[in-house]
Amino acid sequence: MSSQAYTPGLKRKEVYIVRKRRELPISGEILVKEGEHVTPNSPVARTKVPGEPHMIDIAYTLGVIAEDAYTFMLKKMGDPVTKGERIAFKKSFFGLFTKECLSLYTGVVELVSEITGQVIVRESPLPVEILAYISGDVEKIIPNLGVIIKSPAVFIQGIFGVGGETFGELKIMSKTKEDSASSIELTSDCTGKILVYGALVDIATLRKAVEVGVKGIIVGGIKGNDLKDLLGYQIGVAITGNEDIGLTLIITEGFGKMNMSAMTFELLKKFEGKITSINGTTQIRAGVMRPEIIIPYDEESPVIKSYKEEETDSKGLMECTQIRLIREPYYGALGYVSGLPVELQTLESESVVRVLDVKLDDGRVVTVPRANVEIIEA
Repeated sequence: MSSQAYTPGLKRKEVYIVRKRRELPISGEILVKEGEHVTPNSPVARTKVPGEPHMIDIAYTLGVIAEDAYTFMLKKMGDPVTKGERIAFKKSFFGLFTKECLSLYTGVVELVSEITGQVIVRESPLPVEILAYISGDVEKIIPNLGVIIKSPAVFIQGIFGVGGETFGELKIMSKTKEDSASSIELTSDCTGKILVYGALVDIATLRKAVEVGVKGIIVGGIKGNDLKDLLGYQIGVAITGNEDIGLTLIITEGFGKMNMSAMTFELLKKFEGKITSINGTTQIRAGVMRPEIIIPYDEESPVIKSYKEEETDSKGLMECTQIRLIREPYYGALGYVSGLPVELQTLESESVVRVLDVKLDDGRVVTVPRANVEIIEA
């Protein structure tokens, strides 16, 4: 087994060059120029997505053969129609009996078939506008599709999240990383904010947060049952991020009551009051995606003036590398690599693997398989 058998790590960086690709689903119009500074709510590109097509069976509705149905049409291809409008009409028995076919949709007649006796009405195009999502500069234009935005920022990845992109002012709710959330703390001054708690958020707080209009919550842990209650279903292995739950939730450590790491908590405290962009999208399997927290620096910040962009690839496991254990019996524990034995070791399962020694934050030193840890990139 390779000595590099470990899980790629979470990034927790006080200064990091974030690049965000903001792209339309189909060709459209670019609204910004290269080099232009944008804010999270700046529109950067827009287009119109074709509406849904709907089939209407004229022949069946009027009771005629398919080949003749088109002769009873009151609308032709390209004509606009509204919901409830008559699009075909038939008289019989000297006008004593009539039949009509009404459109069930508002849109345009896209096709009238002389073979099937059916009509396709396509709904009106849907406007789509892409926002910048983060503050930064437009580094590159992707012709007719979108842009790449570059921003020096605080960049923190979480373990798990639900809910999509949002942004708001960062507000620290817990005094320490060990504190849990309380719904009674949620008042109108939390509306539109991204809230930070230490160890645990419960379902009562989450529901009150939605009621108050909180944009997002960042917290160390959540109980599995509370997450299920929030979503209304048991979370599976599919990608998250499209949940319509009223806010975005980012878990930084894991499930259960888990203190937020001191590094993460202190970093967030340092930037309280700053406009923060978050995205709960998570994919654990192939093509790993982590939930993210992005706090862009001001353009004139002395920190970014002296910062040189670094390589983003992990340097791998070394002594003193900060890591998190991701399997039992130490799941969620944080520590530092204290030793990297060269020899393979046999586990209770009789597997022969490479291991490492970890000095946990509580002072214990444990030996675990290298595959049981992930690097925390700071």
